[in-house]
Amino acid sequence: MLRIIIGIIISYLIGSIPTAYIFGRVLKGIDIRKFGSGNVGATNVLRVLGRGPAITVLVLDILKGFIASVFVADFIALKTLPVSSEILRIILGFSCIAGHNWTIFLGFKGGKGVSSTLGVLLGFTARIAGFNLVFGLVILTWLVVFIPSRIVSLASIVCSLSIPVYMVLFKQSLIMVISGIAIALFIILRHKANIRRMLQGKEPRIVFKKTS
Repeated sequence: MLRIIIGIIISYLIGSIPTAYIFGRVLKGIDIRKFGSGNVGATNVLRVLGRGPAITVLVLDILKGFIASVFVADFIALKTLPVSSEILRIILGFSCIAGHNWTIFLGFKGGKGVSSTLGVLLGFTARIAGFNLVFGLVILTWLVVFIPSRIVSLASIVCSLSIPVYMVLFKQSLIMVISGIAIALFIILRHKANIRRMLQGKEPRIVFKKTS
């Protein structure tokens, strides 16, 4: 049990690394929470710092979830534990997402958890049988919603709702389906303000500027 607690702490701290905030400080000497949407995530980095930093932040935030659900889980599971490997990966994955959403380094205020959740799902793909189909359809769902709408929050919400549905369709275990429902609730709750703006028709769209 001590090993699991250590894994939870490590995963939370990994998730807590505020990559968007760090990039704002390093690249422009700004607190990114005071610009754009104020969110500490890749989408706001795109608006404030540009495409390159946004892609880098996105990759790093995905990597946080992947490291927690794969490498930290593998290390903790080196010895026999009172929980299955599947449950362990879920626990550590959620710990990482919680760190991203409520980072200790920014007064327990953080991002919305989409990119770190994507990393956790990618970790499930690497270690849980049959999850590659779920992951592929989740990504496809995000793209199908985002490309015509260009609204990241809408794509993320619809994508999150699809996760438990695809888990059921591809016969994932009950605990995985429950975790999928929890992930969807996490993401929807973190997007309450976005949902209000969408209902008012005020949610900003991503505009890709043409380069000469």
